[in-house]
Amino acid sequence: MIGEINSNLDIAMLVVFALVSLAILTALYRVFKGPTLGDRVVAVDLLGVLAVGFMALYSLVTGESVYLDAAIALALIAFLGTVAFARYYEIDNRRRKARNPGPGASP
Repeated sequence: MIGEINSNLDIAMLVVFALVSLAILTALYRVFKGPTLGDRVVAVDLLGVLAVGFMALYSLVTGESVYLDAAIALALIAFLGTVAFARYYEIDNRRRKARNPGPGASP
């Protein structure tokens, strides 16, 4: 595919590469400009998913299965990172509520 474009599949792969690259750029924008921490975490998770997709597509183009192995490892790490953040956020939220009960809470 590197030398010349000779089929519809090659054109489709180039379009997909361009679209995934655009999605990565927009996710990076949300990481840096996200109004809340939750938005940033979702964007980082999206970057992980897009990287896995990019690696899978690259594996398809080159015919090398080693990129699929790397994509699987990255998907696992990204998932575990998201779960760890969700757990941390839940614990932190509970601590904040315990320190500052709402207006309807009894003393």
